[in-house]
Amino acid sequence: MNSTSWWAATKANPVALAAWLYDQYRGELEAAPRIEALRDAFAAGKPARILSTIAKQERTHAAWVGELLAARGLPVEVHAKADRYWRYVVPGVGDLATGAAIGAHAEEMRLERIRAIASDVEAPADIRAVFARILPQEEFHARAFASLSTDEALRRTAGAHDLGRRAFGLVA
Repeated sequence: MNSTSWWAATKANPVALAAWLYDQYRGELEAAPRIEALRDAFAAGKPARILSTIAKQERTHAAWVGELLAARGLPVEVHAKADRYWRYVVPGVGDLATGAAIGAHAEEMRLERIRAIASDVEAPADIRAVFARILPQEEFHARAFASLSTDEALRRTAGAHDLGRRAFGLVA
């Protein structure tokens, strides 16, 4: 399934839409400490500042999604869910270039969905507005992670990323 067809099905199903919003909330909350752990383990100077900025923005995204949940009358809470992506890619992190490559792949995958939402004039207006605000920051994240990586690390992590995409049901 591609991101456009996934979004069409998700927005048409109120239960799936709420579940997806909870997934976004949890994912944004979990991203910040994951990025900070990468920073603390492998980065200093400018790379550390870049990773700190990304982590801060991920927390902002969580707050925005939390506001969406609240505005829709849903409790702002984390719903536990089995990991479908990170278990495939994180065990291979042993340096900044590899961790940044994984981040770049994950952000590119996320951008596919965010672009589908932000460009959908029939999307719920509140969701579209939030993800249109998130979009430029996520584009920055993808570029920043790629700049902290290497071509070799991006190639080396592509297979694990493909496994993670398949776990999400995403195909080209």
